[in-house]
Amino acid sequence: MASKEDRIEENAPGRFYVDDQCIGCDMCRNLAPDFFGEASEGGSFVKKQPLLPQDIEICLEAMDSCPAEAIGDDGDDSDEEEEND
Repeated sequence: MASKEDRIEENAPGRFYVDDQCIGCDMCRNLAPDFFGEASEGGSFVKKQPLLPQDIEICLEAMDSCPAEAIGDDGDDSDEEEEND
């Protein structure tokens, strides 16, 4: 399971993120290339957060397909936390 504390710094702010457990298998980049990119240290990161329901579904599919379970989803809580900071 992905850990919010171990997020890769390159992740775009928001709901989805990749943590440092990513093994760089390219699964998420192949499934959702509009949202996941190759990180400078190898592995992947969230380059853009999905907004449309169908795009969120694609990112959830990428998360479910991740063999390292390195993709996290804060759901709607991430927006509330940012507003409260």
